[in-house]
Amino acid sequence: MNAAGLPRIVTALPGPNARKVIDDDARWVSPACTRSYPFVARRGSGAVVEDVDGNRFLDFCAGIAVCSTGHCHPRVVAAVREQAGTLIHMSGTDFYYESMPDIVRRLEAMIPHGGGWRASFGNSGAEAVEAAMKLARHHTGRGQFIAFHSGFHGRTMGALSLTNSKPVQRRRFGPLVPGVTHVPFPDPYRQGEGAGRRAVDHIRDVVFATAVPPDEVAAIVVETVQGEGGYVVPPPDFWGPLQSLAREHGILLVADEVQTGAGRTGRMFAFEHFGFEPDIIALAKGVASGMPLGLTLARRELMDWPPGAHASTFGGNPVALAAARVTLDLLEESLIENSRAMGALLLDGLRGMARRHRVLGDVRGLGLMIGLEFVDDPDGKAPRPDVRDAVVDACFRRGLLVLGAGASTVRLSPPLVIDAEQCRTALEILDAAIAASA
Repeated sequence: MNAAGLPRIVTALPGPNARKVIDDDARWVSPACTRSYPFVARRGSGAVVEDVDGNRFLDFCAGIAVCSTGHCHPRVVAAVREQAGTLIHMSGTDFYYESMPDIVRRLEAMIPHGGGWRASFGNSGAEAVEAAMKLARHHTGRGQFIAFHSGFHGRTMGALSLTNSKPVQRRRFGPLVPGVTHVPFPDPYRQGEGAGRRAVDHIRDVVFATAVPPDEVAAIVVETVQGEGGYVVPPPDFWGPLQSLAREHGILLVADEVQTGAGRTGRMFAFEHFGFEPDIIALAKGVASGMPLGLTLARRELMDWPPGAHASTFGGNPVALAAARVTLDLLEESLIENSRAMGALLLDGLRGMARRHRVLGDVRGLGLMIGLEFVDDPDGKAPRPDVRDAVVDACFRRGLLVLGAGASTVRLSPPLVIDAEQCRTALEILDAAIAASA
């Protein structure tokens, strides 16, 4: 690889141009945006981004798992340019786009276990979740939902009602959409063996026995791997009992694959790792390589709402679908496999790192969705958000972009085009950042 694929810091951080942008942002942009450090993007290519002062960073965020094919993949850019010169918008709500059924046909072929699927189109993950909630209520005639502690599903009012990640995300926005009951999410690191089965037992023996009749529950909504909650991978003993419980009571299973889908975990969908068979799938982020697209996929017989029940003016925009078409091509050609291979390389290196740094309590993940949890010591497991935040900042100063998640976790979600040399560089920076922060 040439040096353009590796970090290069040439100014103090932030540099003078970045400082001006940050000052302007403070005057003109909503303060509700969360910024972890003063990075001001100008351009990107592959797994590298450059700021407005010419500093180059290795990107292990990918726009929060969005830029699946890397920044400005030439085939994605070419498809977007061609489509933008042909047709930008007519509204799939009122007219037909030939690309809409084509994309759903492609996705249906990538979903295990066969069966017919249909899709509703939106522009984001939150919209995909909103549509899933509406469809579940419409099809079942029931009003209640089960969601999980520490889950994140978006910030629109319905999705926010499912979200249970941080108090700031819900504070002063109530009353939220009624009918959501939150239950513990199984965390093998903190809850030990049998965590998955105990989580399902809680729904059956506590929630259904004392709070919500199961025949009033429209759907159980679950992230296949928790994202904002800390990149927590549920144990295998969770999925079979959860699916059996839902089927027993006619409850739909909604897999929120917004962050985990599109090859992020080394499979097209994360639920493939567990033999889990959802009824509805919320998909967004990486499916269109940075263009705004959300899809709510449902088994054909479930999507029984009439014309006018749900739609989106911009959903399924031809430019976004052109990007999605090429994204699916690239995923199938090599990037899902690269996610598996590079994820294995990173996990191996990080687990060795955990043996050297006691403050790194847990390394977990699937494919290129990896979490590093920082604790006081491996036995006590008390979260150390101060160490996590220091690691994030130390990585930035060394040219690696990462973000936090959960109480004290660093999440790694690089573009799926990442290569071995870039992974080894990231490991070196992380090792130095942890040593400097612990």
